[in-house]
Amino acid sequence: MPAEVAQSPREEPILQFSVFADNKIGRLNELVHRLQQRGLHILALSSVDATECSVVRFVPNYPDETRNLLGEHGYPFSLSKVLAVELQTEAQLPQLTSALVEAEVNIHYLYPFLLRPRGKVAFVLFLEDLDFGRKLLSEHGFPCLTRGDLAR
Repeated sequence: MPAEVAQSPREEPILQFSVFADNKIGRLNELVHRLQQRGLHILALSSVDATECSVVRFVPNYPDETRNLLGEHGYPFSLSKVLAVELQTEAQLPQLTSALVEAEVNIHYLYPFLLRPRGKVAFVLFLEDLDFGRKLLSEHGFPCLTRGDLAR
């Protein structure tokens, strides 16, 4: 089997879904219930509201199944690779942002995970250069998680 096909979840990047929903009461509720009914969990969540629509960004535990569900129900969405970085405590956030600023890496957005095992703090980061960001953060002692770290 070729290496790219046999890639383990331990090495796979974190995938974020951005779902574009009309700005109506209950749209987020509908989405989270549909995911829950399939045994899919939202591990990190951000919702940004605009006048005409909302963008719900989230990281699920199983992206392939999530992609199928969204397609079946006609949700317009995009998929992005993001970094998931773990901190020992929330007090490390200034060190995390400083490391990125010093290297002149732009943070397009970030949002926290809902819950992490062992009480660790973790953030989803969308950066202009994910590979450089991963290397930089690892050098500064911030572990970057993989898809295998998130499956439950």
